[in-house]
Amino acid sequence: MTQFPISPLDSSASEPTPQPAPATQQVRLQLPVAIPRVTYTILGLTIAVYLLQVLLYNSPVPGLDWLEYYGARINAPIRAGEIWRFITPIFLHASIPHILFNMYALFLFGPGLERHFGHWRFLVLYMLTGFTGNVLSFIMMNDNGYSVGASTAIFGLIAAEGVFLFQNRELFGKQAGRMIGNVVFVVVVNLFLDLLPGIDIWGHIGGLLGGLIFTWFAGPRWRVEGIPPLLHLVDEREMRDVITGTLVAFIIFAGLAVWGILFG
Repeated sequence: MTQFPISPLDSSASEPTPQPAPATQQVRLQLPVAIPRVTYTILGLTIAVYLLQVLLYNSPVPGLDWLEYYGARINAPIRAGEIWRFITPIFLHASIPHILFNMYALFLFGPGLERHFGHWRFLVLYMLTGFTGNVLSFIMMNDNGYSVGASTAIFGLIAAEGVFLFQNRELFGKQAGRMIGNVVFVVVVNLFLDLLPGIDIWGHIGGLLGGLIFTWFAGPRWRVEGIPPLLHLVDEREMRDVITGTLVAFIIFAGLAVWGILFG
């Protein structure tokens, strides 16, 4: 066996020279950019319907209120088979301040969400949460009044915004907590205001729940791909996820609607 002489250890060689920690590099990612055509279409359609309501203030049926005639959420006609009243109320408004407030909220939340969700997914979100809000209103409200307004769908958009921020919080960094907090604050304040007389709080809660359920399963889940600085965002959700989210929310609230029609 061959032996080699062993030299004393050089302490300077055994300990690597400390290297400065690499600086954290922040990379800006371009968010999806698209003209919010669906938002603007809903805005235009809702305003057009309101103008039509004003022009046709005198109901075609004598003695019948024009909001009732054109599709407000009224329980008795729904139980008689007019199930379209779970959707039509989101296009009807009772006054100018009513439609101005709702359309302003849609203008605030709609364009950003539509860019994130895409046109068709945003349209499904809006219509679905309008439906879920009116279903819960139908279940919880008595038969003596009616409700109208896009606020059921607006609350669905607010809920979708919160879930979207939560599920993609790593991408938004330190801003995520503040942004989610803002959404929660808006929800709490508006639900507190819903305690005032004449406001359908159950419709708003139903819209919130619909937005939460749909977005949890079907909302965009972004993943960063590429090599810096050429990075881009990829949505991990597939069409089956969107279908799943839609079906889960729809089946739950459609079941409630059937229960209310049969046993309410």
